[in-house]
Amino acid sequence: MQIWCPSTCLVTITREFRVHVATDGQAGIEAANQLKPDLILLDIQLPVMDGYAVAQNLRANPSTANIPIVAVTSHAMVGDRDKALSSGCNGYIEKPINPETFMSEVELHLIKK
Repeated sequence: MQIWCPSTCLVTITREFRVHVATDGQAGIEAANQLKPDLILLDIQLPVMDGYAVAQNLRANPSTANIPIVAVTSHAMVGDRDKALSSGCNGYIEKPINPETFMSEVELHLIKK
């Protein structure tokens, strides 16, 4: 199982997951195209290209269009969730994450794949 996670999202995974990290939005797109991960955890506040643009780019590319994308972000104002979902994200998890529920929330999106 491969998961792409931006550098601002630090995850300790005790199950059998491989996590790849990208340092900015453009690098994340390139990594997703190369790795074809099973899931993308996407921060919204990224350098070079924000998470909304990353999600839109990934959805527009046939080779990455079906990869589940979960926004993991501190953007928690009214409308932020809807904006992430309308940009192409399948899910939305607010920071700070709850370590007790985070993996189950992530796994929901892997099951739907």
